[in-house]
Amino acid sequence: MRQAIRGSTYGPGLLALALAVSCPAAAAAGTEGATEPSARAGAAAPQAVREKPAVMVMPSDGSQGVPTDTTVLVGVRGGTLEKVTVRAVKGSKGSSGAALPGVLSADGTQWRSRGTAAPGTTYEVTVLAADPEGGTTESTSSFTTVRATGGFAVQSLLPHRDYTGLTVGVGMPIMITFDRDVTDRLSVERNLLLRTSKPVHGAWHWFDDRNVHFRPKRFWPAHTRVRLEARLSGVRGGEGLYGRRDHVLDFRIGRSQITSGSVHAHRLTVRRDGEEIREIPMSAGQGGVWKYHTTSGIHLAMSREPVTIMISPGIGPGQPGYYRKTVYNTVRISNSGEYVHSAPWSVGSQGRANVSHGCVNVSPANARWFIDNTLIGDPIIITGSPRELEPTNGWGHWQEDWAQWTRWSTLKGFTTEGIGSSAGQ
Repeated sequence: MRQAIRGSTYGPGLLALALAVSCPAAAAAGTEGATEPSARAGAAAPQAVREKPAVMVMPSDGSQGVPTDTTVLVGVRGGTLEKVTVRAVKGSKGSSGAALPGVLSADGTQWRSRGTAAPGTTYEVTVLAADPEGGTTESTSSFTTVRATGGFAVQSLLPHRDYTGLTVGVGMPIMITFDRDVTDRLSVERNLLLRTSKPVHGAWHWFDDRNVHFRPKRFWPAHTRVRLEARLSGVRGGEGLYGRRDHVLDFRIGRSQITSGSVHAHRLTVRRDGEEIREIPMSAGQGGVWKYHTTSGIHLAMSREPVTIMISPGIGPGQPGYYRKTVYNTVRISNSGEYVHSAPWSVGSQGRANVSHGCVNVSPANARWFIDNTLIGDPIIITGSPRELEPTNGWGHWQEDWAQWTRWSTLKGFTTEGIGSSAGQ
């Protein structure tokens, strides 16, 4: 009998109930007045009949349109499960021959799958059950998952070996961009598993339907190893939209280095693992025009550039205020054109006046030291300016407090699993 699929999972209680219904207790003794065969004169003793273990599988045999995140449940009564395999039928759409992993209960009577099935794929469930006398019974059934009309994939993922390096600063977010709009955010978010060598409490944050980022509630602990397992293959991303493949990212948090500076004190203070290691005279934005204020807030080092061509924003050649300048040893801290960079022309003002167009000017020697000693993702905190860094201006993730950050998360917050943990979905 086919079974209607109404939800994405089946609870073990439902399976136990089904087993109880399919395997009623043995009938009571015969009706009054009946004579037991063994009591009849000359009757032979009856032979014991070995009952086969009763196996129940959900989804039931022949089910169609099964959601890809449905948990396959197998239970047995009157025996134990020796082996369960759930494997894609060769030739069906999806990963040919791929099997779903699963977990067997301690008493050997129930098995449940882990992970996500491929869409539009027929799976064969093979069960080998053993009875108490040592005999075995094999049974097979099959089900077919819902068809996909489209797929989505990860378009970009940071940190990245080529763009940020795989050792990053304590403020570094994890940033995922998809190639298609994702509307089933819950299904996607709960399949983004984070493991760390030190416990970290954090949350994913959706900036829009294509961009989801993770940051901890507080800066990462120094020297933490991080593994992202984006288990997206077969995960529902929207109506008819399913993930094409899984992704794994391993990276490391470096030492804790936090730079802070005030536009009024005209100095940057660099602290590494809590100890001050350098003080750098600086000159911040001169103000007057709003765009010439250096933004206040928690910036992150976004790139390290040996050479940067800087062009006056919104001003063309021949207009008053136009400039096009080659600048060396720059560390980008926003998308609105702010850098910490070498400025030999303003050394006389560094440490005592703000004369830049919004960047943080430092001497050539200090710029060289800063670029050499900065990791992508290092926090650079500027205070004292009337212009606040917007959360979407570059990597302004830390400009939102925890309540604001988790407002755009479906899971709201979680503590990471340990690296090496075998816990599944």
